Amino acid sequence: MKGRIALMLAALWWGSLTTIGFLVVPMLFSRLGNPSVAGNFAGQLFAAQTWVALACGLVLLIHFRSRADDRLTDADRIGVILIVTAMLLALLQQYAVAPRILARENLRLWHSLGSGMYLGQWLCAGALLWRMGRVRD
Repeated sequence: MKGRIALMLAALWWGSLTTIGFLVVPMLFSRLGNPSVAGNFAGQLFAAQTWVALACGLVLLIHFRSRADDRLTDADRIGVILIVTAMLLALLQQYAVAPRILARENLRLWHSLGSGMYLGQWLCAGALLWRMGRVRD
């Protein structure tokens, strides 16, 4: 039962990243017409996504720790690395990159860096979901 809940959390994390980053935010910029207004809404959505990422990541870390008796298996260790990497990317994006984007400070550089971090987080969460979704023998 705990494994299914953890799988659902991994799916929520990856799904929310996918929905916000690849559907909602592009739609904001195409429909609102004003990039400044769309950017402010996008920033709020990405901030909320950071909290989703941290909550899912922390619960998943607790899940992996509870499964480990004395030490983690290699598969669990990879899962923990993916979770921690994705959480660090989310935190860096929110607290190091986003303020510079909102301040319009070298917008091209910081937007590219933030997009790369978001993509990295999306890839880590996707790899975690893929690994957790495999049927175990």
